[in-house]
Amino acid sequence: MIDSKQIQPHMPVVCSQGGQFAVVDHLEGTDQIKLARDDSGQHHFIPLSWVTTVDDKVHIDRPGKEAMKQWTTSS
Repeated sequence: MIDSKQIQPHMPVVCSQGGQFAVVDHLEGTDQIKLARDDSGQHHFIPLSWVTTVDDKVHIDRPGKEAMKQWTTSS
């Protein structure tokens, strides 16, 4: 189980292939991570359940392209 308190604003979000595809804005509620705005100015959300580990980065369980297809634009 991931300790959500380890997830901090501005941490890189890294996909299962090792590449960074987003940055944490903040935690939204108890089960969502709000990501910093992308180039189009849009926030996206990913579920905390995708997170596999947290060190100096937030690591998720899927490739970046898949994550970007599945993320949401509202919590």
